[in-house]
Order: sequence, then structure tokens, then C-alpha cells
Amino acid sequence: MTNPLRTKRIENLIWILIYGGLFSMLAGAIAHDSSGPTGKTLVVLGGIAAAAGVVLIYVRSKMGD
Repeated sequence: MTNPLRTKRIENLIWILIYGGLFSMLAGAIAHDSSGPTGKTLVVLGGIAAAAGVVLIYVRSKMGD
């Protein structure tokens, strides 16, 4: 059995990483023209965060109930 508090924290972290990452990618894409390196950095870091959220979905699926 898995600790319910741990499961809830992972589920919250999944949504924060996915939506935060996608928002960061959007902000980076908008800022890319006016502040080149900063926009590109936001896009890359946002993509990493969103990918980490997807990996956590897999991890959560392998956890027991």
C-alpha cells in the first residue's frame, strides 16, 4: 500500500509541472523575439518541466493504490 499523502503530493506535482511548463514555454515563445536568449531558456526549461510531469504520470501509474 502506498501512503495517501505521498500519492496526493505526486498528483499535485504532476499538474504543477505540466501546466507550469507549458505556460513557461508559451511565455518564452512570446518573449523570444524581444529577448532572444531569455525566451529560448524559458522554452527549454518549460519543456523539461512538462516532460518531468509526464514522467511522473508514468511513475504514479506504477504505484499501488
